[in-house]
Amino acid sequence: MVQIAFFEIEGWEEARIREALAGHDLIFDERPLTVENAEAAKDSEIVSVSIYSSIGPELLDKLPKLKAIITRSTGYDHIDTDACKKRGVRVFNVPDYGSGVVAEYAMLLALMLMRKMKVAMGFDPFLDGSRSQLERLRGKEVAGKTIGIVGTGRIGGYVAKLAHAFGMRILAYDVRESEELKKLYGVLYVDLDTLLSSSDIITLHLPLTRETRHLINRENIEKIKRGAVLVNTSRGGVVETEALLEALDKGILAGAALDVVEGEQIMRDVQAYSSAGCEELGKGLLALRLARHPNVILTPHIAYNTWEAVNRILETTLDTIKKLLNGEEPANKVV
Repeated sequence: MVQIAFFEIEGWEEARIREALAGHDLIFDERPLTVENAEAAKDSEIVSVSIYSSIGPELLDKLPKLKAIITRSTGYDHIDTDACKKRGVRVFNVPDYGSGVVAEYAMLLALMLMRKMKVAMGFDPFLDGSRSQLERLRGKEVAGKTIGIVGTGRIGGYVAKLAHAFGMRILAYDVRESEELKKLYGVLYVDLDTLLSSSDIITLHLPLTRETRHLINRENIEKIKRGAVLVNTSRGGVVETEALLEALDKGILAGAALDVVEGEQIMRDVQAYSSAGCEELGKGLLALRLARHPNVILTPHIAYNTWEAVNRILETTLDTIKKLLNGEEPANKVV
């Protein structure tokens, strides 16, 4: 019998997990895994978490028997993989739970920006039906516009498919060019500066790494085509928040739709304030400024959040755990 702990778990998932892993010692906690609540999992050999469990050396010290971590997400920047590697703890992710679900959401956010939906949703058709108000709500079509896709992996590639269906011109920036996307959807690969200066919609689809942190920053954000909009459904750290606010205030960006943002953990969990450092608190305050900006749509990291996708995530997680219990090496190993 192996002890397996699940954090950030939803009630409906527990029955599925108990059935799939019958005979093992299972621990469930709806909260993120932290140093404070790690005691419950001190004998666990396998731990499953999601994106709000930040796992570093101090937390790993609390889990002396840990052999494997499965994050129920594609991104794993919330896990210190170097620290895990030093301790012999393997890390697994969910590499693809449905590229289309995030791509659909990115296009939804882009359309909302172009059609001024944040303003429209606060519009009272009975009280605000004057011509001047209707002019204020006038948006732009996406057909014929240029979309710049930063990162053309599974999700970015699906965005290209959707953009092509909308009749858009498609630019892309990636270290690896996809010949398939070029052939199927007429994707034109360019350097990042060209993409920023030529796109009406910029959408980000890449992991957060040392190389991609603040890829959009003070040095290049002023190169963005004036009046463009920015969509981010990847990771908040890809965009330097101060630079984004500056671009919005200067009118360089007409709007931004963000499903992720630096400091989102602070926004999501008030309890996080008590243990947050100065840098984290600062990011939380900047995220609050973004949330209140009239030209920003901010959603709580839900691009993936459909019943179909969360079921796929759970199935992949359970399949990974079963393979580990059987002594197999799952293909979705990160380190």
